[in-house]
Amino acid sequence: MSRLTLLLLAICLSCCGVPPTPKATEAARPMRIVSLDYCADQYVLKFVDKDRILAVSPDATEDFSYMQEAAVGVPTVRPVAEDVLLMKPDLVVRSYGGGPDATKFFAEVGVPVLDIGWAPDLEAVMSNIQRVADGLDEHKRGEQVVSQMKTRLQEIAQQAEGKSVLYLTPSGVTTGPDTLVHEIMTAAGLKNFETQSGWRSIPLEDLAYRQPDLIGAAFFETLTNHPDAWSPMKHPVARKQLSDQTVVPLKGAWTSCNGWFLMDAVEALAEGAKQ
Repeated sequence: MSRLTLLLLAICLSCCGVPPTPKATEAARPMRIVSLDYCADQYVLKFVDKDRILAVSPDATEDFSYMQEAAVGVPTVRPVAEDVLLMKPDLVVRSYGGGPDATKFFAEVGVPVLDIGWAPDLEAVMSNIQRVADGLDEHKRGEQVVSQMKTRLQEIAQQAEGKSVLYLTPSGVTTGPDTLVHEIMTAAGLKNFETQSGWRSIPLEDLAYRQPDLIGAAFFETLTNHPDAWSPMKHPVARKQLSDQTVVPLKGAWTSCNGWFLMDAVEALAEGAKQ
């Protein structure tokens, strides 16, 4: 299974709504925090000082981790219950790490869990950022990040281009409405070339007759995402898009999880539309 498929699976597994945030009155400030997966790593590394972090996931320094530089030197732990409990954490942060029953298990043994959850659009992403920051007892840091996102969105809205964009991946997967990537495109002032909702194969038949104004090329910088021989990206019509259209590279670290780093993708697309 390709790394891209694993990333998309992680996103799907986390699409289960926004869980509640433990109230500050329910426990003392967490000082021994463990993160179970790279989506959770981003929040922990962004909002928490290293002296409060016991461990992050083994993927924290991978190229699809936005906070990979901050993760250097931080201990890691596998998302295995026994390994985590041996560290005696006072808070576990997770998105999908540890499996679907992880939150229930840790709660039963008395370890609080802060679930990252998922957000369907940028407004919900900002609310989620503040919720998680509050759960880490870093309210002001959360406010700063959300404020910066709002400012960046306002600046982009003032220069919207209205061009069309097609999201492409090495495995030939694209996305239409009702996904967070679609929301990123519209936030950049662009129209999604793919009109069918959800995740699907790139529309080769449509591309044979009409082309988008630009391509949002995601994960192409990641050597682990090798497409197989039957990938739609092997088709000449698909390859032609990368050579004939304006291509905006979208790093996997920008879109693999939901967070403030989505703004890097929004700004890259908005800037690409000016070319």
